Amino acid sequence: MNNKHTIHRHQHHFGWNNAINPVLRVAPGDSIEFDIVDAAAGQISQQSTADSILKFDFDKINPVSGPVYIDGAAPGDALKVTLLSFDASGWGWTANIPGFGLLADDFRQPALHIWNYDPKTFAPAFFSHWGAVPLKPFTGTIGVAPAASGLHSIVPPRRVGGNMDVRDLSLGTELYLPVEVEGALFSVGDTHAAQGDGEVCGTAIESPMKVGLKFELLKKTPLQFPRFTTPGPVTRHLDSKGYEVTTGIGPDLMEAARAAVRSMVDLLSRRHGMPAVEAYMLCSVCGDLRISEIVDLPNWTVAFYFPRLVFE
Repeated sequence: MNNKHTIHRHQHHFGWNNAINPVLRVAPGDSIEFDIVDAAAGQISQQSTADSILKFDFDKINPVSGPVYIDGAAPGDALKVTLLSFDASGWGWTANIPGFGLLADDFRQPALHIWNYDPKTFAPAFFSHWGAVPLKPFTGTIGVAPAASGLHSIVPPRRVGGNMDVRDLSLGTELYLPVEVEGALFSVGDTHAAQGDGEVCGTAIESPMKVGLKFELLKKTPLQFPRFTTPGPVTRHLDSKGYEVTTGIGPDLMEAARAAVRSMVDLLSRRHGMPAVEAYMLCSVCGDLRISEIVDLPNWTVAFYFPRLVFE
C-alpha cells in the first residue's frame, strides 16, 4: 500500500457516465476509504415507516461514490480491487418496494424493517422477535465506467460490474474488473450488512458504511466479465445448523425460482406465525437461490436454501 485517500459522503453520483469528472486520481497500489451512503441516499432513516417507501425519489436510488481515476488504466486492462475493511454504521433497512422484486405480483404493498446491529462484532441482527440473521458486510454495487457514452441506469449490472449484488464481494475478496475507458473511472456503493444469494425481495440489509479498497492494475489483461477470488469459505456464517430447502421445477428458470421462494415464504409464515411479507423480506437477507440442475430437458430445478440457525 503506497498512499491512503478518502472519498467523503457527498462525493457520489447517480448512474454510470464516463463524462463525469473524477473526484480523485490515484496511482496503482494506492488505497481509498469510501464513506458510502445507503441505497436510498438517505431517504430512509431509523425513524422511517413503510409510508416512506411510497415517497421515494427513484432518481436518487443506488448512489455510488466516485468516480476515481486510476493512473495508467486503459481499455483492455483489468483493474484489481481488494476489499480491505468495512466500518459499519450499526443500522440498516430492508423494504418491499411495490413493483420491484422476484415476487412483485404477490406483494403489492410497501413494507419496511429497520435493523440495528453491533458494528464492531457484526453479531447476528435480530429480526423482531422471530430470530436473528448472521451478518456479512459487502459492496452491492462496484464497478467502472462503460465505454458507451451518455447516462446509464445504475440498477442493472453490466459487463464492467455495477449493481452485481454478489454477497461474496466482502472482506478480503479480490475483484477483477474489465477496463473500458481511460482511467477506469471506478465507483462503489450500495453497501449491505447481509444478503441472501438472489436478494429476492429487491433489498438486502441496506446500510451506510465506510469501505477500504486497494487498487492495482493488470496491463493488457482483457476480461469478458468481472471475476473474483475469495479469501476462504463463503457460507460458514450460515451453515452450522443446516437448511430448510424448497424447490421449483419447470421449463422457465424465473418461474422455478419464484415457485421455490413462494414455497419458502409459505413455510416460514405457517411455521413461525409471521406475516408473509415479513417472511419474504427475511428470505431476501439470508436465504440463497441456487440452480441445482440445468441440463435435464425440458425442466430445470431451482432450490431455495434458508439457514435454520436464524430461528435456533
